[in-house]
Amino acid sequence: MTTAAPPFKKILIANRGEIACRIIKTAKRMGIATVAVYSDADQNARHVKMADEAVYIGGSPAAESYLRIDALIEAARQTGAQAVHPGFGFVSENSAFAEGLEKAGICFIGPPVQAMASMGDKLRSKEIAAAAGVNTIPGDGRIMPNAERALIAAKAIGFPVMLKASAGGGGKGMRIARNDAEVIEGFESASNEARKSFGDDRMLVEKFIENPRHIEIQIMADKHGNTLYLGERECSIQRRHQKVIEEAPSPFVTPAVRKAMGEQSVALAQAVGYVSAGTVEFVVDPNRNFYFLEMNTRLQVEHPVTEFITGLDIVELMIRVAANEPLALKQEDVKLTGWAMEARIYAEDPDKNFMPSTGRLQTYRPPVESSYLRNDTGVEEGSEISMFYDPMIAKLIAGGESRDVARKRLSTALDSFCIRGIRDNISFLNALATHPKFAAGDMSTGFIDEHFLDGFNSAEVNLADNNILPVVAGVLQHVLDERNGRVPQPTREYVARSAKEELPLTVNLAGQGYQVSAGGKDYAVTTDWQLHDYVFHASINNEDFAVQVDRKQLSWRVANGGRVADIRVLTARAAELIHLIPEKQPPDLSKFLLSPMPGLLVRLQVSEGDEVKAGQELAVVEAMKMENSLRATQDAVISVLRAAAGDLLVAGQSILEFE
Repeated sequence: MTTAAPPFKKILIANRGEIACRIIKTAKRMGIATVAVYSDADQNARHVKMADEAVYIGGSPAAESYLRIDALIEAARQTGAQAVHPGFGFVSENSAFAEGLEKAGICFIGPPVQAMASMGDKLRSKEIAAAAGVNTIPGDGRIMPNAERALIAAKAIGFPVMLKASAGGGGKGMRIARNDAEVIEGFESASNEARKSFGDDRMLVEKFIENPRHIEIQIMADKHGNTLYLGERECSIQRRHQKVIEEAPSPFVTPAVRKAMGEQSVALAQAVGYVSAGTVEFVVDPNRNFYFLEMNTRLQVEHPVTEFITGLDIVELMIRVAANEPLALKQEDVKLTGWAMEARIYAEDPDKNFMPSTGRLQTYRPPVESSYLRNDTGVEEGSEISMFYDPMIAKLIAGGESRDVARKRLSTALDSFCIRGIRDNISFLNALATHPKFAAGDMSTGFIDEHFLDGFNSAEVNLADNNILPVVAGVLQHVLDERNGRVPQPTREYVARSAKEELPLTVNLAGQGYQVSAGGKDYAVTTDWQLHDYVFHASINNEDFAVQVDRKQLSWRVANGGRVADIRVLTARAAELIHLIPEKQPPDLSKFLLSPMPGLLVRLQVSEGDEVKAGQELAVVEAMKMENSLRATQDAVISVLRAAAGDLLVAGQSILEFE
């Protein structure tokens, strides 16, 4: 896909983070100059450094910068940008933005305004889909003016139902309701999220399909009547309706189902005169019956997995189509080769109910990219993760000739991905990637709720051999003791002590590596690990391992395959004596409701003197564009309110006190 001259001389990217960087890469390869835009929080961001020019557009909150249509269009005018790529999120599906660019004589790298408006409205899109012969989900079909009307609709449809923002996407503005109370409560939270994310709080109610898969079709259309489908993506691994791991193709879709879904997607696109990249999303039941969910009239977060298996650059296709070039391939030219998986790395703490994490990336060392490994990111070492935007740090994509090869490469790459300074969800992602059910392709959108019923605990993740991490800790301690010791000791006897067990270890120097005895088993370990390395790369009994390593005071924190363990390696005598040391008890904070994250206190649901019941919602804190409900853990009486709605909170700040 090359021509003598680039289709545009200069484009502006109306976005930030990893997607802005990803678009800049393709534009530069095509010989197109790029313009970045940035807010106060992003003045030193990676996308600003990568672009040829950068324009300041406003304050840190998205409403003051990345959602300001006037500022974005003016930035394009000032810099002489001929076209604007919106990426995803923010104004990517805002028809008013596309109209404004059109009036200014600037090309919008996306679909026509009418197609965007039609598909951006969930109600209208469903009507068009049904008319075009696309299978649709049963629902009320009307905008719900309030929670009471939504409840009436839900009872008529039958529980469970999905409360869904008409302008929603990316998991924002969506709640599943299984009873009356969940409709009333979910309607308010979902509509608030939608208003803040999209400026549109209109809500729909439709039937929720039980045990569904979320499968989507990537389409591409030009201005010359050519519309293609580029295969499907499996996006069933979700948390709070937000995709976590995606793959292409789907292990569930047969060639016949792929063809049927693809042809219906093309029919829908043609019905609205669609041009550019778009995604038609479906829910698929266990019998492979599929139903139209929505059409995203933009580039998707997970587009790289489609690029891996088709060999196409979707951003380049979007740019060329916007410049009126015809697609250079036909449907029969679209070949799906191999497999690809993408994991979304977020700034959040999975061990603390996925609470957002903000701060500086003190260390950021992703695995080395290759022909089968790609890292799409908008950060670098020293970058600041703020509370104002989506918590995504990077998208890690692994490919291979088969699903299992891609999955194993993804797992190894996750184990090699070093982030320090903030919390991340890498352990959770790897627990998913190595889960036996996921490995077998057995999944639905309820996978996480089903297999992590009590939440996620990285210390509870089981490996094929749970001795591996104590064995690694023993080798680490041997290396440290050899450096510190005056007399070399080829053989050292240890006890590996974690929160749950004590495991005797014998570590011997053996040729170029170590021979370790643990729990009645022998382990041959070959490694060139040094004390300053964050990753312990080793062959253990002829199997390759990558283990994350940190020194935590007197313990080793080691992580592999989603399991994280704090292991203190002691001499046998020290292990005996440590039991005599009294443990320091943590302070009693049960009388306080503390903010688990930095964020905005959106609502306080109680007043001083109120009696509350266990499970009752007390407050709602918004962080990284998501609302988080804080609830009472037991019956209590509110004594003092220590914060008010509208306050910006720091992590651990007291919101209220109980009697």
